[in-house]
Amino acid sequence: MLREDTVFGPIFSRRLGTSLGINLLPEHGKICNFDCIYCECGWNRDGRGDTLLPTAEKVRGDLERMLQKLQNEGTKVDSITFSGDGEPTLNPQFAEIIDDTLALRDRYAATAKVSVLSNATRVGDDRVFAALRKVDNPIMKIDAPTNELVRKINNPQGDYDVRRVVETLRRFEGNFILQWCMLRSAGFDSTSAEVVQGMMQIVRELHPRELMVYTIDRPTPAEGLTKVTVDEMRSLLAPLLAEGFAIQFKG
Repeated sequence: MLREDTVFGPIFSRRLGTSLGINLLPEHGKICNFDCIYCECGWNRDGRGDTLLPTAEKVRGDLERMLQKLQNEGTKVDSITFSGDGEPTLNPQFAEIIDDTLALRDRYAATAKVSVLSNATRVGDDRVFAALRKVDNPIMKIDAPTNELVRKINNPQGDYDVRRVVETLRRFEGNFILQWCMLRSAGFDSTSAEVVQGMMQIVRELHPRELMVYTIDRPTPAEGLTKVTVDEMRSLLAPLLAEGFAIQFKG
């Protein structure tokens, strides 16, 4: 189970390169409106000991000190990435923090991209959406084409509907990255024809500038999950490749 400082790393990311992380959730807890069976941060129920959210002031101070340090060391950062212990857009000061981060990036690490890893549930909030439009890489997650399978994989808290999320993602007009985690368990298989066809249809509807398809890489809270190989992913999504979609595969 990971419990991250407000600003952590840099670490090597399979998808983003050298990544400096920003955790907008508790440093010793977890707050998320998903409870994914593959989440490297563990189950929500195990992260309730700390509910203190970092303020915009704290994030700004911690990030500036880290960027100054890395600049002095000559350490290059490819991405300043909002991830951490839960869904970053749940922080009520998310929009302000994004503005601060972009200003600090421009000052200390101009070549770095600003990325946000999100489950896309808050795109319907106008302030959240406006903030996501400002970053270089708004990376939005959909792991399944049906509500039934989303419940098995992501355990959404509250009212969640795949079609509603798809409709809100249309607001990006294709200028976003869609991520999809493929995996298998005793109860489902992301490589089944039904799932693959459903997800390819969503990709065609939204036409994101890039599709990130990956699989589990670290210990998971649920047992019995298995990986999908890159070769399998590439073969299954060959129709999208043939149609010209940019796809990044990570095993």
